[in-house]
Order: sequence, then structure tokens, then C-alpha cells
Amino acid sequence: MVKASGIRKSYGSLNVLKGIEMEVKKGEVISIVGASGAGKSTLLHILGTLDTPDTGTLSIGHETISSKSAKALASFRNHSIGFVFQFHNLLPEFTALENVMIPGLIARKNEADVRKKAVSVMELLGIAHRLDHKPSELSGGEQQRTAVARALINDPALVLADEPSGNLDSKNAQELHQLFFDLRKQLNQTFIIVTHNQQFAGLADRKLEIKDGVII
Repeated sequence: MVKASGIRKSYGSLNVLKGIEMEVKKGEVISIVGASGAGKSTLLHILGTLDTPDTGTLSIGHETISSKSAKALASFRNHSIGFVFQFHNLLPEFTALENVMIPGLIARKNEADVRKKAVSVMELLGIAHRLDHKPSELSGGEQQRTAVARALINDPALVLADEPSGNLDSKNAQELHQLFFDLRKQLNQTFIIVTHNQQFAGLADRKLEIKDGVII
């Protein structure tokens, strides 16, 4: 599903990634750990095509990323990759349902079909009773589940999560962690998750540690 080779990234004189080598199989749940500043989020942004490496190659689902134009890359990202961040990034003026629908509408899918799919995904995540509530009316756990639903709306093959439970209490964090494994079982999606939660990281199929810009 993912193959990264020789990935290097610097910001000015700061060398963040120094030759990342990794492969991820379809349906795997991979955790990435490391100290603050080790390059975890930078790597995740590159894997998600939100940033580009200085050198190295990246392929996702047999698609070579470096060969794509900016427009083609944006379309690929919208259709093939789902994102879940530490801060849910829900738009406050829209309902939970509308927030979940946004990636589908950006992909120019039929609005009625997107709405139906959004309701279905929210039912799967146990938040169908909160469809018409705005983010400010949702609990922290409900907000993050809404963000997960939004990440899943276009049936991405790859889901990337950056500290997804960082702002949740222990109960909601544990439920969210279990949710990723349940989704993998039901949808056979691939998950790459950056986390400081060592207990959660240890539950993944594989735990990768970044230290000094490389995976050790």
C-alpha cells in the first residue's frame, strides 16, 4: 500500500528526515512513535502528500506520487487518503453531517449519494443521533468520531492519523483506539497512526520508532 524510500526533508539548516525507508501492507495498522521533534508529523505529512520530500520516492497503492501534477495530486489525496488530526478541525458553522459530507462534495459526487453515505458512516461510528448538531454541541469524543467519519467518506484506501487521541480523556481515547481496529476489520483499510500513547502504539500490527530522522 505504501512504499517510501530514501525520504529526506530539511527546513533551512534543520535536517528533520534523514533517509526514511518503510513499507506498509494493505490492511495493516502501523503506529509511529518517537520523541517530540523526531520527525513523526513531518513524515506523516509527506506520506499524506501534504508536503514533498527533498529527495526520495513515495508510492501509494502503486501510484508514484512524484510524477503527479499539483492538480492530480489534490484529486488523488481527496479520493485515496483520509486524515484524522489531533485537533478535529471541524468547521463550526456546519452541522456534524455537513462536516462529514465536505470531502465527498469536493470530489463532485452526487449530493444525495454523499448525504446517504455520510449517514451510513456516522451510524457505523455510533454518532447518527448527532447528525444535526454543530461541533460546539458535541462532546470531545463525538467531535473526533465526526472527524473520523469525514476521513472515511470517500472510502480512502489509506487513513493517516496524527495524535488522534491527544485531546481526549482516557475513556474516549480507548474507544477511539478500538475504533481504528474495528474499522480495519470491517473495511480492510490501512492505518498509519502517529501517537505518544505507548499502550496504543503497542496494539498496532507494527510499531515504528523514529529517532534522529530515521526509523530504527
